Amino acid sequence: MTTDLWMLVSTALLYFAILFLYSFGRFATPGGFGWAFGNRDSGLVVAPWIARAVRAQQNLTENIGPFAILVLVAAATGKADRLTALGSTLFLCARVAHAGLYVAGVSYLRSVAWAAALTGEALILLRILQ
Repeated sequence: MTTDLWMLVSTALLYFAILFLYSFGRFATPGGFGWAFGNRDSGLVVAPWIARAVRAQQNLTENIGPFAILVLVAAATGKADRLTALGSTLFLCARVAHAGLYVAGVSYLRSVAWAAALTGEALILLRILQ
């Protein structure tokens, strides 16, 4: 399996790690267990880091689709190489940093990490278009 595909699988693992992180936070919140297994007709008041973790996962959800498309197209067309490996590795590392910074509440560096992930995608796209 190529580095690109490993990074795609690792990004999926990151997605689930964030999910488990905020799920744990919700369960640990008073009333969270009942809320999780109930109809969720009302909101659950959670600590700010839990709400940020939810938003970090939502942001990853918005970005994982284009990343997956680029990685899979590079693999299917035989264009996966050192540049796409660099791009996909940059994407994953930046997304890990983004998630950590988002949950920690660090605003501006979080945006830098997001831009770095976008740069990784651009590297893959550059190779595909060549």
